[in-house]
Amino acid sequence: MKPVPRIVIPVFLLLGCPAATQASEPERAITDVERRHWSFRPPVRPGLPEGDSPNPIDRFISTRLAEKGLTMAPEADRRTLLRRVTFDLTGLPPTPADIEAFLNDPSPTAYEPVIDRLLSSPAYGERWAQHWLDVARFAESDGFEFDQERKEAWRYRDWVIQALNDDLPYDRFLRHQLAGDEVAPPDEHARLATGFLMAGPDMTDINLATERRHEFLNKMTQTVGEAFLGLTLGCAQCHAHKTDPISIEDFYRFRSFFAATVIDPKKSRQLPPHVKEHQLAPPLSFVMERGDFRRPGDPVGPAFPRILNPGGDQLPATPDGATTSYRRTALAEWLTRINHPLTTRVIVNRLWLHHFGRALVTTPNDFGRTGQKPSHPSLLDWLATELPHRKWSLKAMHRLILTSRTYRQASRGSGPDWQKRLSRDPGNFLLSRAPRKRLEGEAIRDSFLAVSGLLNRKAGGPGVRPPLPREITATIRNKNWVVSTDPADHLRRSIYIFVRRNLRYPLFDVFDRPDSNASCPQRNKSTTPTQSLTLLNSEFSGTIATALADRISAEKDPVGHLYLLLFARLPTAGERAIAQDLLAAGSRSDLALALLNSNEAIYLD
Repeated sequence: MKPVPRIVIPVFLLLGCPAATQASEPERAITDVERRHWSFRPPVRPGLPEGDSPNPIDRFISTRLAEKGLTMAPEADRRTLLRRVTFDLTGLPPTPADIEAFLNDPSPTAYEPVIDRLLSSPAYGERWAQHWLDVARFAESDGFEFDQERKEAWRYRDWVIQALNDDLPYDRFLRHQLAGDEVAPPDEHARLATGFLMAGPDMTDINLATERRHEFLNKMTQTVGEAFLGLTLGCAQCHAHKTDPISIEDFYRFRSFFAATVIDPKKSRQLPPHVKEHQLAPPLSFVMERGDFRRPGDPVGPAFPRILNPGGDQLPATPDGATTSYRRTALAEWLTRINHPLTTRVIVNRLWLHHFGRALVTTPNDFGRTGQKPSHPSLLDWLATELPHRKWSLKAMHRLILTSRTYRQASRGSGPDWQKRLSRDPGNFLLSRAPRKRLEGEAIRDSFLAVSGLLNRKAGGPGVRPPLPREITATIRNKNWVVSTDPADHLRRSIYIFVRRNLRYPLFDVFDRPDSNASCPQRNKSTTPTQSLTLLNSEFSGTIATALADRISAEKDPVGHLYLLLFARLPTAGERAIAQDLLAAGSRSDLALALLNSNEAIYLD
């Protein structure tokens, strides 16, 4: 057995010029069979199935349903539809005025202006930014043991909100987050977009700067692969990917696109809020054997993953007068090619997920061979090719999805046809009816604040910190959660609450908020006693119930108004009788609290 060579760490760490060692295994060629996997081939625009629906989505869905002898469910009633679409686009409930206006508009096209109004609301960006921030691993602290705060991290959050509200075309949305400093150098707003690359956790107390940089770059590369490609590139950082045709060399070639993006830790222990690169010639990149930063192997340069680059396209030359390497711009341009196999598929799949509760590809961060096949492959490819046709507008894709008969179906019904839907499509994979969806913790909190009249709509700025329950503050250091001095800040939308990696806001924690250490494409949906106890007994719920009770006290029909605020409907005769009894007993707050704790308050039909 050959002796293991001794590695003298200080030599190459201090000099910054590691000596190459022989690769542990040769890089194998990619086979034709591997290239034929559906996600590695460019989407081909399919012809539309037969049908008379003006919305192509309905034709694809109806065709699949017909194969099972099914048809779509009837359309949801107007109240249900308004509540559903308002929460989906803004994370807030419709107001009684919104409900009245929609119900009193007899036009058969009354629904489309509602969508336009919601998409133009600032609340749209605040709602959909959270979905993206989950993917981006956004937080305002480093994580790990010390979990130091990042004073300027909120600027990236605000950029995402503004970009979505402005309907920044998705190709530019992607380019700015990878290379905003290069593609729009005079624009400080575009530079802030590169906060995406700096959003992950960082172990600032690592003694070796080279190790810290290695870990941060690996996680950055992994997240870019998952967020924009829907591929688990990170599985190849130690060895060839076990299932996808991605070699360890592919991983470190891809990583070298970002080789110059990390600050020099000697100058600052804190990461900047955005990329700072001032190097025409980035440092050398190496394949790190077994993922070990102490074992640099063969040198590598930036290159696109071979499985997605069958033509062997090379990086363009750095432009004259450039002050950076322009590697990230080259990557962004390649990712936003119209015929790219994955970029548009991945983003339209994310849109579908948040409107229907289940994505067409149910593994949104993994389109590889271990990921799930699309439930409607032709529809996925049609949507993927439609996005560039609509000038990469995400709002246009929202309109397309939300105006479909598929989206407007009822979620509940009765009769023989309904029983057939339940028996032949029990998991609703074919979308024979609308799904029921539970609200996330942020939407629950925001909706409670809205219906109680307490919600502060102030936008932007550093994360705010409402008071925490005593049982939590007793276990943490005071400096870990310094309560915001202005009480009005405690009532702002949830997206503006400070995001600390090691301390999740309690209401969000019990309702499955991810920990922001890794990209989260879709949240868990658990059902636990802690959720019920939190909504019933927390100080927050008590405050909301009291304010809600006060709000309805001056109404001519307090019970009806309460139901409109919470459920966008009027109470049934039986519900009204029970509520009137509680009011007669002087239990207005108890009534409000009971309804806040009902399933209907936190679920969408």
